[in-house]
Amino acid sequence: MILVKTIEQIASTKLSEGSNFIVEIVVKQGNKVIVLLDNDNGIAIADCVAMSRHIESNLDREVEDFELNVMSPGLTEPFKIVRQYQKNIGKQVEIKTKEGLKLSGKLLKVYNEGIELETRAKEKTEKNKGKQLIISTINLKYNQIKETKLIISF
Repeated sequence: MILVKTIEQIASTKLSEGSNFIVEIVVKQGNKVIVLLDNDNGIAIADCVAMSRHIESNLDREVEDFELNVMSPGLTEPFKIVRQYQKNIGKQVEIKTKEGLKLSGKLLKVYNEGIELETRAKEKTEKNKGKQLIISTINLKYNQIKETKLIISF
């Protein structure tokens, strides 16, 4: 069976040429290899094709047969690595915490240990009978986050 480490080593030589990065490599039963490739400025199909050809040219089908898919992680998929958080600073995200809390807001900062999120909510105040916009900043550690997704707006 092809090992994830083998694919990582092959891909790393191609990655050194530009700003693409690996989000995830999965090897399923039957040597079905899935490589999720991204870029800070968005990934192009040509980048996926080039990586696919690079990996395929460094594996020998005579030794071990395989199926290879190199693709973008997709806009609706949860973040898997810190670099995806860094790529999306300033954008709206939805976060589910491990405690079951749902938060949405603007991703302000990304740290080694976690993130800073700006949330906005209309809340009733004692002074006014109406609702007032309350802006809060929340710091979360990665180990508190179950899932983070980009909010897509048009």
